[in-house]
Amino acid sequence: MKVVVIIPAAGLGTRMAPVTAGRGKQKNAPPSKQFTELGGTPILIHTLRKFAAVAGVSEIWIALRENEIAGFRARLESEANDLLKKRIELVEGGEHRQQSVQGALNAVTASANDIILVHDAVRPFVTAEIINDVIAAAQKYGAAIAGMPAVDTVKQVERTAEGALIKATIPRAAIVLAQTPQGFRYEVIKKAFDEASADGFLGTDEASLVERSGHEVAVVMGSPRNIKITAPSDMELAEFYLNGSDRH
Repeated sequence: MKVVVIIPAAGLGTRMAPVTAGRGKQKNAPPSKQFTELGGTPILIHTLRKFAAVAGVSEIWIALRENEIAGFRARLESEANDLLKKRIELVEGGEHRQQSVQGALNAVTASANDIILVHDAVRPFVTAEIINDVIAAAQKYGAAIAGMPAVDTVKQVERTAEGALIKATIPRAAIVLAQTPQGFRYEVIKKAFDEASADGFLGTDEASLVERSGHEVAVVMGSPRNIKITAPSDMELAEFYLNGSDRH
């Protein structure tokens, strides 16, 4: 069995972009959020190092915008040569995350029981323990994700022209906040993606496609530190976590 990691990193990350006051438009074309530097190193490279350090990971496939592939390959070779001890492949991503993962899946050579992990490019604080737990659960159940129990009270609402109205309170025991990595046997995720593609269905994450395909998905414990960096305000917390890791 081999473990293949797919990192969809073709998104624009507009929430990380500076805006022109009063106009709501970007002053300049910013780097994609995954290339934003954290401690002097692109977030994406921090993320890749977490997976490259896991002995069980065989390959890492990164889906990028076409015009970023050559530049990132050069940057890997010049600034992160340590990562090239693993097989790293760069492929062209799509407009949506699902298209990026689908493109990588179509390029991967895998057996039915090989494990495919999909991870957000901008979750650089995932741990080896979480990665290995997801791999083990995906082997056992066929599909698994990292997740966290809900802490806040969750309300179901109905949107109206004047705002939102609460329709129900959902018991927190029934709620899990999904994280990544999400892991699947190759045969399970390939079937789910092929079905979604044939039906023109666009899901919110990989697990949603597998659920739709009729396969149960297990949950393993994630971490509050396994944050997804999506907005400038997240960077302050990320710097804090990074500096804390450096001290230890």
